[in-house]
Amino acid sequence: MIGGKNVRLNTPFGIALPLHYRDNGVVVGDVSGISAARMLVPREEGRWWISDDSLCQKWPSWYDGRQFCFRITSLGGGKIAWLRDDGASGTARIGP
Repeated sequence: MIGGKNVRLNTPFGIALPLHYRDNGVVVGDVSGISAARMLVPREEGRWWISDDSLCQKWPSWYDGRQFCFRITSLGGGKIAWLRDDGASGTARIGP
């Protein structure tokens, strides 16, 4: 569902975080065009993998380098709901 896709993760700040999940297990996030995200590293490459039916990812500096895993549920029409292992949740759009 995620490999090779672009995902626009809805955030509590009203912006959609663009992520690209490459088939090789690399996830690329680029917030350089989002002025509200200037305090973050503007572009970062992390790792993603599937474990126990969850999508897991780890970034070098985003989220202080912590690993998180997400339960993903399709909502249809290219939209998903996610529930992170720390209880955070939200929605996202998946595209080519």
